[in-house]
Amino acid sequence: MVCKSPQAEGISRSNRGSIAFLAGLLLTAGIAVNQDTWGQVMRDSSLAQLPQAQGLVPQPARGLTAQDWQSAATAWRYFESHFRAETGFVDAIHNHPSATLWDQGSYLFALMAAQGLGLVEAETFEQRSEAFLNGLARLPLFDGQLPNKAYDTRSLAMVDYANTPVPEGIGWSALDIARLLMALRALEMRAPSFGPQIRTLLAGWDLAAMTAEGRLWGSSRNRGQTWYHQEGRIGYEQYGARAAALWGLDVLDASTARLILAWEEVSGVQVATDRRRAKDFGAITPVVSEPYLLQAFEVGLNAEGRLLASRIYQAQEARARHTGQATMVSEDHIDQAPHFLYGSVFGNGADWAVVAEDGSTHPELRTVSLKAAFGWDALYGTDYTQTVLAEMAPLAGAQGWYAGRYEEDGRINLALTINTNAVVLEALHYKLKGPLLQVK
Repeated sequence: MVCKSPQAEGISRSNRGSIAFLAGLLLTAGIAVNQDTWGQVMRDSSLAQLPQAQGLVPQPARGLTAQDWQSAATAWRYFESHFRAETGFVDAIHNHPSATLWDQGSYLFALMAAQGLGLVEAETFEQRSEAFLNGLARLPLFDGQLPNKAYDTRSLAMVDYANTPVPEGIGWSALDIARLLMALRALEMRAPSFGPQIRTLLAGWDLAAMTAEGRLWGSSRNRGQTWYHQEGRIGYEQYGARAAALWGLDVLDASTARLILAWEEVSGVQVATDRRRAKDFGAITPVVSEPYLLQAFEVGLNAEGRLLASRIYQAQEARARHTGQATMVSEDHIDQAPHFLYGSVFGNGADWAVVAEDGSTHPELRTVSLKAAFGWDALYGTDYTQTVLAEMAPLAGAQGWYAGRYEEDGRINLALTINTNAVVLEALHYKLKGPLLQVK
């Protein structure tokens, strides 16, 4: 097998690294990017200027309503009904026993949020955390270095995104691993007794392999070769860097968006977008809600994050005001092909693009994202967020929250997923107690 180093070759693909993997859905092949092009673009980067105005101020912890408590209980039902006792993992999608490390990071955050909200007893929290860490310790690693991009939640076998066994694996996602690293740090802080087990686990992973040149790098296997590619676009990249930095990894360049930021006016609001365009780097570039919400709920937004998050929210409220159409966009599974879409504020050069991983656009499948509605309401609590959230009440199901509503006809998007329900729990924990990784 030929293995090229990140310094020698790059393949750029994936906005954040964790892709939908409903049965039959295969990840499209990465597009090779000449290292000279990458180097030239990044050498030519200068720090973008940030406006002095900081925008909306996140709300402090403020307690929950009776409806909030009911919403939290609905979200936790997903993790009760999709838990795999044999591995300690949780299925990422209803009726699909597979998951990525991003998904399992979401599960661990959901578990901690549920414990903080009093939805699970201390004994259950301890048992589930122990089972989860034991499952992680059993994972076969890609190239003996880092966890594979996807695993069967019943057996922990390495699989592809269609959940087909691939004994040699398909590569690793630095952003997926980073999300899990964020969750493991939070668990260590909240339950120090798990610290030695977590440290022993990570000592067996080659974490340094997922960083190079101050940025995050993933890997993919193609025709018997392992290829490395810079991973992450605006928002996700900074989230992943903050997580990796908690474990001492070199991600300095990825920690700020100012090196890759370009301002675009969307619905009358100046929004930060990624200047690494898809046509040059072969990776989609959607600007979505989720990475900013996760930063807020887990570690708190820094000054840059507060500004960028505020603009993303304000653009969504402005579109709703201009069109009369409720607007809450993020990445989401949907209950029909192509099964996973990035509902964006700006993506691949266009306002309000709805983009699949292969770069195709699907405006007719734009949804009002339930997790975005819960997230922005927890963060800002405006009249607009409260109005949209109230309209989402019919999306509560017997096994958790459905992902959203289709904008075109109001149909419920019946996708039932780990990430939707995890964000609901994180948002409500933030509303009650603040970020999960706060030192008390």
